Amino acid sequence: MMELNVTDSPVGSPPPGKEQQAAGVGILLQISMLVLSFVLGHVLRRKKFYYLPEASASLLIGLIVGVLANISNTENSIRAWFNFHEEFFFLFLLPPIIFQSGFSLAPKPFFSNFGAIVTFAILGTFVASIVTGILVYLGGLTFLMYRLPLVECLMFGALISATDPVTVLSIFQELGTDMNLYALVFGESVLNDAMAISLYRTMSSVRSHASSGQNFFMIVVRFLETFVGSMSSGVGVGFTSALLFKYAGLDIDNLQNLECCLFVLFPYFSYMLAEGLGLSGIVSILFTGIVMKHYTFSNLSENSQRFATAFFHLISSLAETFVFIYMGFDIAMEQHSWSHVGFIFFSILFIGVARAANVFGCAYLVNLVRPAHRQIPLKHQKALWYSGLRGAMAFALALQSIHELPEGHGQTIFTATTAIVVLTVLLIGGSTGTMLESLEVVGDGYNGPIGESYEGNNGYVAPSYDEGTSSGSRLKMKLKEFHKSTTSFTALDKNYLTPFFTSQNDDEEDFGEPIQDARRGGFRGHG
Repeated sequence: MMELNVTDSPVGSPPPGKEQQAAGVGILLQISMLVLSFVLGHVLRRKKFYYLPEASASLLIGLIVGVLANISNTENSIRAWFNFHEEFFFLFLLPPIIFQSGFSLAPKPFFSNFGAIVTFAILGTFVASIVTGILVYLGGLTFLMYRLPLVECLMFGALISATDPVTVLSIFQELGTDMNLYALVFGESVLNDAMAISLYRTMSSVRSHASSGQNFFMIVVRFLETFVGSMSSGVGVGFTSALLFKYAGLDIDNLQNLECCLFVLFPYFSYMLAEGLGLSGIVSILFTGIVMKHYTFSNLSENSQRFATAFFHLISSLAETFVFIYMGFDIAMEQHSWSHVGFIFFSILFIGVARAANVFGCAYLVNLVRPAHRQIPLKHQKALWYSGLRGAMAFALALQSIHELPEGHGQTIFTATTAIVVLTVLLIGGSTGTMLESLEVVGDGYNGPIGESYEGNNGYVAPSYDEGTSSGSRLKMKLKEFHKSTTSFTALDKNYLTPFFTSQNDDEEDFGEPIQDARRGGFRGHG
């Protein structure tokens, strides 16, 4: 009977025992690369060797092992464990990284710069996508590069506009940079992922339906619906968790295991709820993280607080490192279309131009409405422009384009994206420390004049408006009213929301002072 089963099995598929062994070898290889990445990252950090950041080291390890696996002609059953699946990335690896970003966020600099962050993340990403898409299309028309239809160029512009500054932010923290600059880079990177995905999906649906009437207007409306809906669902889940932990009485010794389990499940619930409703899980879980840290966290017992902080830090570190290894290995294993070198070369140039239009254009608009002492200085704008490296989000969307676009087109986009990811992670990531020093934004940024301005008034800087000094005084009056509304929100939070959603502790800190943690993923609040 045994022999009959083997002969009846499909041609080319290994017997069950062999398949299990291949799975074991594949997982062993993944764990070995993770261990090597963490050890190498620790050594590099101890030696203060900024030319090879942790993310770059992980990507290189994945690339090297992938190349070796190709040369040694490894069995397909082992290779299958390293195929980069977009669903695995979006549903399992991304949520803990984004939640930890929101959970560890110091709200003071983030919300003080929220207007600028939203401008860069939404308007800036939109501008960068359109500029990249149009330049790539014009490049094709003038025979500079491989020609693609306009909608496919815009899809490429959308997927490549998602920045992934894990590498840059880790160096920002190591060297110590201004809190405003950190908040801008961090906030833009988290929110522009959602913008890029929304734009990509919208362009994809435009291409499949081939309707060109109200497309531009529909892109804006659909994105606003997605963003507001995702933010609302995230905040709603966060508030629900706060009420549950306040009134369920789970903070007693024999229920702490249940308390921790529930706390860990809520972020995933938020992410999957948004995805199930066709919204953005990234935006939803980010705001769930912010709300849960501010309200739900204080309703936990001390032991559960320590566990939650350590757990999310742990899994986000593992997920971040694994993403870069996973990506590096897959880059080495995938088939690439290197025949269109011109497409890759000019795409890199066009992305630099689009990034400049994004950063300098949005900074100009932000500075128009900001008072003199709150302007974004030119050196911060240059740092923002330079820190726009591409990573796993662009790679995952490019992999989707292979399935969605005609033969050759998707492959060309994927190869160009791969080259851009490797180039930006290795070159920009490695030279960030030198760039920060040359721009003179390195140093103890936490004690600088901008850092001091967060003290008092719960982190919202009170601008000094000079009446009649410019023709924009009416606009400035509106901004003054907006500022009053933000400070009144902090009063609302203190007087109503915090007492309603939390078991108020006398020692609870208002919004948590940021402390520096030499890891990736944001300022850590006191936990």
